[in-house]
Amino acid sequence: MERLVELSDTEVRIDFLLYSKCRATVRLRSLCATAPVAFKIQTSSPHKFLVNPPTGLISPLSFATFQIVLRPQNQLPPTFPRSPSDRFLIKTAPFASNSPCSTHPDSLASWFSSLPLDSTQDFKLKVAFVGPFLLRHAVSCGDADSVKNILKRQKTILSELTQRDAESLLRVATELDNSEVVVNLLLEGGLKIDACVTAGGVGSYQVDPRWESKGWSDLHVAAALDRADDVLDLLKGSGPLDLRDKEGRTPLHLASSRGNIKCAKLLVESDADKDAKSKDGRTALYRAAANGDRRMVEMLIDVGADPTIPDDRGRSAMDAARDKGHEEVVEVLQCGELALMAARRGELESLESLLRRGASLKYRDQYGFTALHAAAVKGHTDIVSMLVEFGVDLECQDNEGHSPLHLAVEGGHIETVEVLINRGANVNARSNRGATPLYMAKAIGYDDISQFLVDRGASSSPPLSLPSSSFLTLQPINQS
Repeated sequence: MERLVELSDTEVRIDFLLYSKCRATVRLRSLCATAPVAFKIQTSSPHKFLVNPPTGLISPLSFATFQIVLRPQNQLPPTFPRSPSDRFLIKTAPFASNSPCSTHPDSLASWFSSLPLDSTQDFKLKVAFVGPFLLRHAVSCGDADSVKNILKRQKTILSELTQRDAESLLRVATELDNSEVVVNLLLEGGLKIDACVTAGGVGSYQVDPRWESKGWSDLHVAAALDRADDVLDLLKGSGPLDLRDKEGRTPLHLASSRGNIKCAKLLVESDADKDAKSKDGRTALYRAAANGDRRMVEMLIDVGADPTIPDDRGRSAMDAARDKGHEEVVEVLQCGELALMAARRGELESLESLLRRGASLKYRDQYGFTALHAAAVKGHTDIVSMLVEFGVDLECQDNEGHSPLHLAVEGGHIETVEVLINRGANVNARSNRGATPLYMAKAIGYDDISQFLVDRGASSSPPLSLPSSSFLTLQPINQS
């Protein structure tokens, strides 16, 4: 039997707090296109947990959520983050639309009880207790393993602390016997502290050797600790933007992996390489996607980061987000990909719907094509017009430096050429090799387009770098 549902994660993470109800939401996605899927949630610890709703139906290819509620506890979990004694079982089965069973929770529970054991698909859901309360407790006890495992599960927990709480947590860590280990975990995990605190040390602990051992420059440190003012000052010094640490990471890698969006923006606006790869082949976008950081992913896509670049194992940012159950990030990446496909196919309504849902106009494929490039090369004039109305950049370039106007010419689409020029496209734009739209039109033999470009002010000066023999290499583009 094929899988019926997909879990948002295999582990539910609950922010723990003594004497308080604690809640977490789990998302189920139906993979069945033909029938609703029924689900039933069971727990190994009914005295501790409530589930709402305990049963339900998911429409075909749709989503459902349920909430797990931890009753108020008067003592700490015996182990954390992972709590081996606490777990949930999610039972699923196809639900026939003509079933006599009611969809009432009690009826669905009885319906599941009547099913043969081999007719359901069961999924296990582990439990982890996390949150600032347990993190501080682990730090105060010097429990480096628990600190590490909480930070691994909650990537943004440290960056969300107030400055006062962050400095307090760091001071607690410096008083430990194993202070260096715990302090390093906190700082590497993204603890935000003032420059004056790190420069002079906290207590007797000096942090500068830590960064030197990792090969971090001053810009690495500022980006990692979210010191936007320091990043700005360092950028004014005109130093190199893409220095590598011992793992091949640039400052942008560190800012993106820690959710430091202001620092990341400053770096890309100063022309940091947005597609730089560390030694494991991962880009800044890959790291943000793997962390489920939607805002960072959207920002990097908007500045033209390439989501298709694979790491050393051949996995893209989309693969990383999907594998870790980051549905919102997957949706962002999918919307951009689907928008480009719709533009290429001439599907006006589909494209408009995707753009209104937030698909990025700057999403690029492995060749650097945006939706406007794809529409221009295929001659979809209506889509080109709509994209311009949405504010697309008319001068965006693919990997070879071709603007949408270059591609409209290459495709032989004079109406699309006219629309682009009427909307303000540069008639004398040059590719990386110096080719202008007029050069391409003449090389391929599009006399009508050549004359139109000349009439609209195209310069007849030769390309900057292309030899004259290159005229023979250009052919009309395949429109299949």
